[in-house]
Amino acid sequence: MRSAGDRFQCALPVLSRPKLIAPAALALAAVLTALPVVDAAAMNLGMQGSRNGGARQASMTKSSLAAATFGKVLDRTKTTGASRKNAEAGQTERPHHRQHPRTVIIPITAPAIGVRVPGASSAGAGTPPNVGGSGQPPSGSNSEPARRAGSGVPPANETRFAPDQVVVELAGHATDRVLDAMARRHRLTRLQSLNFRLGGTTLARLRINDRRSVAAVVRALEADRTIISAQPNYYSDLVGETGQSAAPALEQYALAKLQLPQAHELARGDKVLVAVIDSGVDTEHPELAGVIAESFDAVGFGDKVHSHGTAVAGAIAAHARLQGAAPAAQILAVRAFGALRGDRRGTTFDIAGAIDWTVAKNPRIINMSFAGPRDPKIELSVKAAYAKGIVLIAAAGNGGPQQGTQYPAGYAGVIAVTATDEDDNLFHAANRGDHVAVAAPGVDVVLPAPNGTYQVTSGTSFSAAEISGTAALLLERQPSLGPAGVRHTLMSTARDLGPQGIDPLFGAGLVDAYRALLSLAPATVGQAGVTSAAN
Repeated sequence: MRSAGDRFQCALPVLSRPKLIAPAALALAAVLTALPVVDAAAMNLGMQGSRNGGARQASMTKSSLAAATFGKVLDRTKTTGASRKNAEAGQTERPHHRQHPRTVIIPITAPAIGVRVPGASSAGAGTPPNVGGSGQPPSGSNSEPARRAGSGVPPANETRFAPDQVVVELAGHATDRVLDAMARRHRLTRLQSLNFRLGGTTLARLRINDRRSVAAVVRALEADRTIISAQPNYYSDLVGETGQSAAPALEQYALAKLQLPQAHELARGDKVLVAVIDSGVDTEHPELAGVIAESFDAVGFGDKVHSHGTAVAGAIAAHARLQGAAPAAQILAVRAFGALRGDRRGTTFDIAGAIDWTVAKNPRIINMSFAGPRDPKIELSVKAAYAKGIVLIAAAGNGGPQQGTQYPAGYAGVIAVTATDEDDNLFHAANRGDHVAVAAPGVDVVLPAPNGTYQVTSGTSFSAAEISGTAALLLERQPSLGPAGVRHTLMSTARDLGPQGIDPLFGAGLVDAYRALLSLAPATVGQAGVTSAAN
């Protein structure tokens, strides 16, 4: 490569041509005038690289910058605008793309700033830490897997998945023809597919047609570079006991425990949109009249709804004989459980589709009163919802003290809720762990049941619903409050239970809705009624 001095010497004979003297002189004057700016930029070391060159190091003196820039100006006086080789990068310029200057400075990447949550590491603002994936949505334009940071093969001791199914993700909006061709290559049959907007991808549920194990099929699919990811079709379970018919006296000890009567003097969750991803809701129940904004069935069988979803919705927004935590809230009733007809389980494919539909409706809160194994696709869905500013609340689980962390409660950014009884004792079947954020009443609580009836039931499911309702009160009072703000407000105003401070049993303690509201500035005129999450 020629030195800067050589280039300048070579340029002199060209400048001696009469037709080029004037334009070359003008170009040289422009270069010399701009030299201090270029040099200052080089000292700052903060510029981004060119579009087709990327970021690369450069170290030039003022004289070499002048010679290089002058050489480029001279080239432009000799070209007619046709495509030419990039002398430094060795690439062909496209005439319809405007090129950035070829002087590239080392970029400086600012450190990510985030909020630390219990049981999670720091991460970038707006993105929950410890969540799988690349952190960037796939472009949909590459066949190269964009998020294959780890294998989707299930852990050796994990059996909570359909034994003859896998879930596959492909880039962009894959056609039926593409999906079926992929299925034939791997000796599979396509059962369902959906446009997964949260990932900008396509999800497909496939059946294994022979005796191969799920793990073996996932490994084979991961070797196919046209596939972004593959995994089992995991099962999650609703985490609430079967309710018994309620006695005529509908006593709600939870109201006093959470200080909800006092809280309702300040806020009632007016028009705050809360999504309930569950087993469906009895939309005709008197307790829920006028609060169901919309319903969606990700399962699609049209079966009768299970009592669990109706109870969860009632814990949030009941307003007849009972009183929910946010009686003026609006409910998105989303069904993702019951795919096995009468079973309380939901699958990866149905839950991911339910979250995908839900996020498109811009709720402020998503209640997830279910628990299961760590699931890459659900984790990706939760991450995308959190990034949109949606408050995510989940039941800690009813597997007992030995089961360990369950999901989605264990995903970073999710507010995990455990259950207590009338005497503030921990629910005997509650899961424990450092991820638990707060507690709420969930033992022998009176809630609505299908066909206009009532039930007495227990479980962390219903504690989570009470906290979703409490979050709706907070968002009515201060609509600008984001997921981290809701978490901080609930935890910092909770009444400590059990060991002093935050612990794996009760988290920060029993939520106090009234105290939490008092800690916030009320909404100003024009803020009330905000029902959609920040984009």
